[in-house]
Amino acid sequence: MKNRSITVHGAEVTITTRHEQDYISLTDMVKRFGDESVLYSWLRNRNTIEFLGIWEQIYNPTFKPLEFERFKSQAGLNSFSLSPKKWIDATDAIGLYAKAGRGGGTYAHKDIAFEFGMWISAEFKIYLIKEFQRLKETEREQLGWDIRRNLTKINYRLHTDAIKTHLVPPQLQPQHTSLIYASEADLLNMALFGKTAKQWRDENPGSQGNIRDQANAAQLVCLANLEALNAHLIHQGLAQAERLALLNQTAIHQMTLLLADAGVQQLQGKQP
Repeated sequence: MKNRSITVHGAEVTITTRHEQDYISLTDMVKRFGDESVLYSWLRNRNTIEFLGIWEQIYNPTFKPLEFERFKSQAGLNSFSLSPKKWIDATDAIGLYAKAGRGGGTYAHKDIAFEFGMWISAEFKIYLIKEFQRLKETEREQLGWDIRRNLTKINYRLHTDAIKTHLVPPQLQPQHTSLIYASEADLLNMALFGKTAKQWRDENPGSQGNIRDQANAAQLVCLANLEALNAHLIHQGLAQAERLALLNQTAIHQMTLLLADAGVQQLQGKQP
């Protein structure tokens, strides 16, 4: 996700994404109160170091607690100083990070940024939280609209006739439908992808994730439909072999309709 910004009490504050989490620019936050010496003063504080260390111990499995204890023991001494880079390098911290180049500076996870906001001004922290929450609400509304729009496009493609044949699930042979699978998840995998999760892993030994991580939007829609259908068939008391045959036929039919030539390009994010 690209950088976003909010206006907090007249100051423009950048928000970026790292490790799928929101990070807020501490550099932007201090501009209204001076320069980054404010940030360095905050980092010298023993309470700050304790807060950062506890946060890292909760959320960061690679955090180095011995280095944290060393910093904490030195905090309060006149000779003690601490920079974001020194903290990160010594402890493998993830709550803070320094970003170079345009839009660079020191960024912190939102939990830590809110704590820093309290240090510089209680009023500023309140406005920071208020504007951050407003941004997240706007993003949630936008995400919901995008999902509805894309599902509308996909459902429209269900009524088309053109076929992208190489993406249609293979029709399973009788020996496949006679097998009993250990999990219902693999039953759906066989119906849609023609293979189990283990078979996919064996074919892709260096790949990250699993077979469903590689699915495109059309396959994910089909998978959701198969899950609902499978639940219905289970309630009807059908055996796994019977359900697998019906699920595979349904997957072939739905993917045939979904993967129209024009539709494939849209589903994969390509321009026609």
